[in-house]
Amino acid sequence: MPLQNRVLPTQEIVADSGRGLLMGNRGSLHGADRRLGTTRWRSKAWICCVLDWKGIRRDPMPPGRWTALFFFDEAVALAAGHRPCHYCRRRDFLLYAGAWASGRGLPERPRAAEMDAVLHHERVESRTRRQRTSVQDFSGLPDGAMVRFDGRPALVLDQQVLPWSWEGYGERLRPPGLHEVEVLTPPANLVVLQAGFAPLLHPSAPSQLR
Repeated sequence: MPLQNRVLPTQEIVADSGRGLLMGNRGSLHGADRRLGTTRWRSKAWICCVLDWKGIRRDPMPPGRWTALFFFDEAVALAAGHRPCHYCRRRDFLLYAGAWASGRGLPERPRAAEMDAVLHHERVESRTRRQRTSVQDFSGLPDGAMVRFDGRPALVLDQQVLPWSWEGYGERLRPPGLHEVEVLTPPANLVVLQAGFAPLLHPSAPSQLR
């Protein structure tokens, strides 16, 4: 039976046998029975990490420490409101922070805590604690953004959408007359993508950003 530790682009954490390219965490979310309660974060530092760090093997749910979460790829992680870890993904974190600064016209890279505070406000509704989404013009969305299309998450790539599932991205679709669309990726991460940060995409995406 799979553990409940797979993150969807909609921020939900589910039990699924699907495999991903990245892991991460939001703090310790599980109990002694290795099941999640109602809490979906213990910290505003929602990070995404490499799967293998110096060959160290870790328990994905050590008691009271952290809950390992898994992401299909980085587009999904960004849509769910995560950012690169500054420890195991130092280079990617610096590129991300640099794109954050460039996209906002800041003179220097912000600290992780500053970005986390902005991201948390944009990704979660304070009253309902559910994912906060936005409605935007499809033509202005950067590659790597994720939207809700036909009722399901989809990746934006070359002004086309690729339906997402744990089995992989589906065939590219160029929706005729698509204007406004519900965007899952928080605005801050859209700015980062627009400024040139290239997320790690699953091989099922037919065009890679890096």
